Amino acid sequence: MNPLLSPWTTEHGLPPFALVLAEHFVPAFTVALQAHRDELNAIATNPAAPSFENTLAAFDRAGRHFARVSALFENLTASETSPELQAVEREMAAPLAAHSNAIYMHQTLFARIDKLAESRTLLGLSGEEARLLERVHLDFVRAGAKLTPAAQARYGAIMEELAKLTTDFTQNVLADEASYKLILKTEADLAGLPQFVRAAAKEAATARGIADAWLITLSRSLVVPFLTFSSRRDLRQAAYAAWTSRGENRGASDNRPIIAKIMALRLEQANIHGYASYADYALADTMAGTQRAVQDLITQVWTRAVPKAARECAALSAMAVSHGDSADVAPWDWRYLAEKVRSTRYDLDEASVKPYFSLDRMVEAIFDCAEQLFGITFTHRADLAAYHPDVKTYEVREQGKLIGIFLHDNFARATKRGGAWMNAYRMQSRIDGEVLPIIVNNNNFAKGAAGEPTLLSFDDARTLFHEFGHGLHGLLSNVHYERLSGTSVLRDFVELPSQLFEHWLSAPAVLKKHARHVVTGEPIPDVLMAKIAAARTFNKGFDTVEYCSSALVDMALHAKTDMAGLDISAFEKTELAKIGMPKEIQMRHRLPHFQHLFSGSSYAAAYYVYLWAEVLDADAFGAFDEAGSPFHADTAGRLRQFIYASGGTLPPMEAYAKFRGRAPTVAPMLAKKGLVEA
Repeated sequence: MNPLLSPWTTEHGLPPFALVLAEHFVPAFTVALQAHRDELNAIATNPAAPSFENTLAAFDRAGRHFARVSALFENLTASETSPELQAVEREMAAPLAAHSNAIYMHQTLFARIDKLAESRTLLGLSGEEARLLERVHLDFVRAGAKLTPAAQARYGAIMEELAKLTTDFTQNVLADEASYKLILKTEADLAGLPQFVRAAAKEAATARGIADAWLITLSRSLVVPFLTFSSRRDLRQAAYAAWTSRGENRGASDNRPIIAKIMALRLEQANIHGYASYADYALADTMAGTQRAVQDLITQVWTRAVPKAARECAALSAMAVSHGDSADVAPWDWRYLAEKVRSTRYDLDEASVKPYFSLDRMVEAIFDCAEQLFGITFTHRADLAAYHPDVKTYEVREQGKLIGIFLHDNFARATKRGGAWMNAYRMQSRIDGEVLPIIVNNNNFAKGAAGEPTLLSFDDARTLFHEFGHGLHGLLSNVHYERLSGTSVLRDFVELPSQLFEHWLSAPAVLKKHARHVVTGEPIPDVLMAKIAAARTFNKGFDTVEYCSSALVDMALHAKTDMAGLDISAFEKTELAKIGMPKEIQMRHRLPHFQHLFSGSSYAAAYYVYLWAEVLDADAFGAFDEAGSPFHADTAGRLRQFIYASGGTLPPMEAYAKFRGRAPTVAPMLAKKGLVEA
């Protein structure tokens, strides 16, 4: 029997992970897609005049079987894929896109929604109902509902082709990541690597069946420490070249021609809607609104970051010379030399910090912060198995009442795409009674050796807090309609809850309580906390240039109004030269593996959103500073009500102003980055 076609009797409605096979998905999608279309047709042909309840609420309620199957499929293909699942992913890419087209170009259905939109002021809607009508109507318009039949046909073909291409892009990046192996066999190969890097490399080798060796993969949590500590410049160069050339290797996994096709189709998509560029189309439904607003923000930061990076580079060059090396700093040298400068300048090195940041302790920290801020608790249910033995399942409760389920998937593996992200198996809503969210956080930390704890860098710990902020956005959602639930907000607002939660990692009260030595259990010494605080803006020029260059190239690419003859590598090189990219630094994500842009459309012409949200998060945490405590109860209550719980029920700037009492200012963000005096 196909478990995807039967009711799920598992506790809390979790997917029956152990029973699901790749072969179950195509028949399940076939049934679920037809059921969804039947539901939509019933709404569209309802003989009663359109009302909010029989049209908008019914639309939000429809497609529950399809949502259940697609959520499971999307999570498995990202977190625990296989050749069989990848084949299904390729097979279903176009049909799933065609289904989306069929929904949003359903003329009879749209006519009912359009009629409601025209008479919205006469309907007596609540605030959330009015917001649902506004967002759903705009969803239809932006998906082509008002296009001519001929334009709709072409638009549908474009979306189906884009779905295929973005699937190919994602699978190519994973193929390059999974196939790379830098095998270290001798002590000379391991030169400079501290014990925690050696242990992680040994575990990576063991997991892949490589005996009597250590392995460096392209997982960020393994390759970055290698680049930071390895004194073998030749091996650093080899690892860096592989890491930065993912998707650019000739052969089956070459993403450059795929990106060129994606960009041509996106431009055509935008043109059909009447926009000159895809950037214009994408930004029309954001807080920023225009390319000018985005450029102005990035430029404010870029013009300050480049000189700061130049000063940092001079210090690195001096450090290299002091060790008898060349004064020229290559990109694969930066992290290595920066660690030496940090150690010298602040008497601080990563090897002395990591023992205080074990994964287990940091997970305790995020749960404790959530409890202090929002009164919620996380209880591990070891008996609730997920899709991989490494995944832990938690019940989330408030005053004893179950409010959600949280899955935590923290380790890198060959079957999992790179990066870190939050996703949902089920979104919160009350459209059919109380529907509790099932939220998953994915990270890619390098697993400690068997029987040994996993140690995080401070940046890894920040990533853990960041993704948990997204997780809380889903878990604390308190809305009626699923379309407005949790992270269903404008793209340049969605990173606020995640980036804001990062601030609690650095709170002294949190560090003293949870940053404890992995062997002795002793709390982090005050002197080490002071060193971490003093080094807060160290290397921020590098970090900011890495990020801003990626955001600027993203915007420049999607602002193009002619994609004829597009050579992705040449375009990237030309744009970096235009903005004055320092030769010692590369983009954080080069175009051939820039998954934010080309694994889907969510962050296309939108990589700037992390900076936009950083303006908000730096300003927002100031509310706690002003209140005198990172756990100030009234401030936390407003934070929950207007930022974490309200989903898309309020316009983002209105939600922010209700929390903060005013609009945000940019100065706290600049100070946070060390780009102006605080």
